[in-house]
Amino acid sequence: MPYQSITPEQIDALQERFASDPQSVMARNAVAKNSLHAVALNRRVAAGTNHIFSIQLPNNPITDQKRSGRCWLFAGLNLFRVEAIKRLNVESFELSQNYLLFWDKLEKANYFLETVLSTLDEPSDGRLLMFLLQAPLQDGGQWDMFVNLVKKYGVVPKSVMPETESSASTGAMTGLMHALLRENAAELRHMHAGGAPAAALRDRKQAMIGNFYQMLCVHLGEPPRSFEWQWRDKDQAFQRAGTLTPQEFFERYVGFDLDSLVCLIHCPTADKPFDRLYTIQHLGNVAEGQIVRYLNVDMAVFKQAAVEMLKDGQPVWFGCDVGKMLERDLGILDMELFDYASVYGFSYRADKAERVEYGHSMMTHAMVFTGVDLDADDRPRKWRVENSWGDKIGDKGFLVMSDRWFDEYMYEVVVDKRFVPAALLPLLEADPTVLPPWDPMGALAAAE
Repeated sequence: MPYQSITPEQIDALQERFASDPQSVMARNAVAKNSLHAVALNRRVAAGTNHIFSIQLPNNPITDQKRSGRCWLFAGLNLFRVEAIKRLNVESFELSQNYLLFWDKLEKANYFLETVLSTLDEPSDGRLLMFLLQAPLQDGGQWDMFVNLVKKYGVVPKSVMPETESSASTGAMTGLMHALLRENAAELRHMHAGGAPAAALRDRKQAMIGNFYQMLCVHLGEPPRSFEWQWRDKDQAFQRAGTLTPQEFFERYVGFDLDSLVCLIHCPTADKPFDRLYTIQHLGNVAEGQIVRYLNVDMAVFKQAAVEMLKDGQPVWFGCDVGKMLERDLGILDMELFDYASVYGFSYRADKAERVEYGHSMMTHAMVFTGVDLDADDRPRKWRVENSWGDKIGDKGFLVMSDRWFDEYMYEVVVDKRFVPAALLPLLEADPTVLPPWDPMGALAAAE
């Protein structure tokens, strides 16, 4: 079909229609002096939203990922600290996000270079290589990637490896690492084209990793292989554990059974039938670690598993599209929050599947559920969310999510296998369907 231009006559008609509509003129005048979200905010929804929940876990002080995409690490460590606080008998506690960031960046550099070695015969201008080169070492991640890091490297208290300027603002460091990775990719491919044997390519790749370790030590500090741990508990009793490795600290003071947790997704697109296991090609961090695995289930199973976790007193790691229908200062996620129809004169009609298929929505952020408000029939009305954007938004950093928002923009929850229907458990052991790297479900949680 040939392109058709916008004609002067069409513009005249559009101008006349706009000028003759008082609502459009009023909206123009309002938006000229105010932000769109201030004008479109549904005051009834904002005023009617409260932070009271029928099931609510104890609050812990809100963390702050600052200008970084480490939400998935913060969310995972926020799960862990619940148990660590109990075992240490302290009022509050925080694990080092910087420590896992260091190892994640190093492992991702290695994973990317291994991917380069596995795709040496791909054309340099092909879709696969162009996709892989876009952001080979971004901050974001997935639950299985978090598990890989913890199993290999353990965890440490935040005081043992505190934040640095570069962990709180990762842009410059990551940009320079991207540049080096692309140079390294080109070098390995040139070596292959010139006939270098596989052993020579691997030796060169191993040497390249040393530069990334050097950069990370400069930006983030050197990660401890062991450390002395002592503290005062909330009764002011002095405690000393002696010298521990990060793996020993995890086993003694966190002790999560990571193998009991599974990742459920809700993606209602036609190409991903429910009750099937999926993975994403070339998505990972630790080369020898477990692959990303998603069990796609319908919304009833997806939601009930999260409710049962909270009823059991356990917080829930989850992934969502946080930027949609969000009032950041109020800390509200609600499908009725902004009345765009009154501003523009028309409504958005796409459903969840269409939004995913046409690039409007995907998982962008990971947080933790710490509460749910159930009605008289035990159905969710709203959800309490522990975020990692500091304590200046919402209820001292906590958000409230309407249940309808949950339906439309929630994509992933991590739950104990005990709360997955028994008929679905064998699917977790099946060979997953492999999706291409650019599939929307390959998006990484990274929102700042």
